[in-house]
Amino acid sequence: QVQLAESGGGLVQPGGSLRLSCVASGRTFEDYAIGWFRQAPGKEREFVANIAYNGGNIIIRDALGARFTISRDNAKNTAYLDMNDLKPEDTAVYYCARGDSRYGGGEYDIWGQGTQVTVSS
Repeated sequence: QVQLAESGGGLVQPGGSLRLSCVASGRTFEDYAIGWFRQAPGKEREFVANIAYNGGNIIIRDALGARFTISRDNAKNTAYLDMNDLKPEDTAVYYCARGDSRYGGGEYDIWGQGTQVTVSS
């Protein structure tokens, strides 16, 4: 069974940057899309970004503009979320999830436990 583990969260000042990592166990990482989601206190979980199995079909939530980028290294079974110019409203628990297809954008069936990102001065 594939498992996902996020890391890289923490406390950062407004305007700062973080790189989140999502490491997958198992041998099928390269066959599936990976998505990133976040959930702020008192709010519903929302989609952040998606990347297809081959690094294509990159989708970033419109409101994030160019501040966030998603990438993956299949040789390392790892996906990344680079976050720049962070704002207090980016504060949330960030989750990675495996898509149920190669290209993603649909359902996500395996989830990590999340990593906390706090943006505050």
